[in-house]
Amino acid sequence: MKFAHMADCHIGSWRDPKLKDISTKAFEKAMEKCKNEKVDFILISGDLFNTSLPRLDNLKTVVGIFRRLKESDIPVYIIPGSHDYSPSGKTMLDVLEEAGLFINVVKGEEVNGKLRLKFTIDKKTGVKITGMLGKRYSLEKSYYEVLDREALEKEEGYKIFMFHSGIDELKPEDMQNIITNPISLLPKNFDYYAGGHVHIVEDKQMENYGLIAYPGPLFPNSFSELEKLERGGFYIVEDAKAKWHPIQIFNLLKIEKNCKGKSPEEIYDSIMEDIKDKEFLDTIVLIRLRGTLSSGRPTDIDFKEIFAFLYDKSAYFVMKNTSSLTTKEFEEIKIDTRSVEETESSIIKEHLGQVEIPGMDSKKEEAMIKNLMQTLTAEKQEGETNPDFEKRIKEDASKVLDIDL
Repeated sequence: MKFAHMADCHIGSWRDPKLKDISTKAFEKAMEKCKNEKVDFILISGDLFNTSLPRLDNLKTVVGIFRRLKESDIPVYIIPGSHDYSPSGKTMLDVLEEAGLFINVVKGEEVNGKLRLKFTIDKKTGVKITGMLGKRYSLEKSYYEVLDREALEKEEGYKIFMFHSGIDELKPEDMQNIITNPISLLPKNFDYYAGGHVHIVEDKQMENYGLIAYPGPLFPNSFSELEKLERGGFYIVEDAKAKWHPIQIFNLLKIEKNCKGKSPEEIYDSIMEDIKDKEFLDTIVLIRLRGTLSSGRPTDIDFKEIFAFLYDKSAYFVMKNTSSLTTKEFEEIKIDTRSVEETESSIIKEHLGQVEIPGMDSKKEEAMIKNLMQTLTAEKQEGETNPDFEKRIKEDASKVLDIDL
């Protein structure tokens, strides 16, 4: 038996025109690898798309890829992730499953107040697969709390449990701000646990739980993820061993400078010295600057000239991050974050509890605020009129706030 396990494809996550199709390319390359490796089936543990209503061009490409897999007799089993569902509960996954392109294994029923999940059996191998969907801010925990674990644990045969949640026992130190759940929420006695949601590459054998694996994203989804992971990938599992296969789309070069006590001119000269004798064909270049300038402001650094030089040297895409670069006047700023998401989270936590909301603790309040922010930043979909878009946003916001408009 041989199967592939991937997660967090986030197709459509990059908005820049040069990178908007990169997650689709990574997905297509991963699926071609699966076909060449002759896997028996493929698992996708949530967040196939970056939004519940993906762009039409991305959707068309993905449908074509799934159709070719079906023609090759390679079934795909999937669970919805935190990005796959909108607050209204609508998702493109339902349409694709109805078209017979994959099977959503999150199926069950309520029995005596408990959630009893059903197994999907792979026809070729006899493997029994089930799983739990993921929701934003780990709100799927409420489903686990009423899960009938006993029925799942007693089932015999080779079993796979798919999930889209972080696990406390496997949480890296640099992700302590991510909401996770204890491993005890997962049912025991499964042979393989196909995880998603946490963008790490980790597989670990745990007592009573079998092999638990997180394959990470198929392509990193932010500046900081590119820095940390450099590339995406997925697992191919054979003979009870998981081997991670990288997906290489572009080369990557990281330039990091400690700017403490330096002027904007000195930083510019230092960067140019590093890149003057190099070529950057098909390379994504990351520039991160940190520290406190001796004079001037970060905007005084001639990034326009640096970018132009790199693109003249055939760089595919250039990004900079100066969030940790300050001037003497702003040294007292307390927030030290590495991404927009982390900044938002820090600000939200700083202001929690200022308005008393009956029946809502700080965790629920934080989740509600983040859900509302996500709803209000939704984009108008292709073909959607302005009145329909406004109506959809109002309806989604009212559901988040649990009010009638």
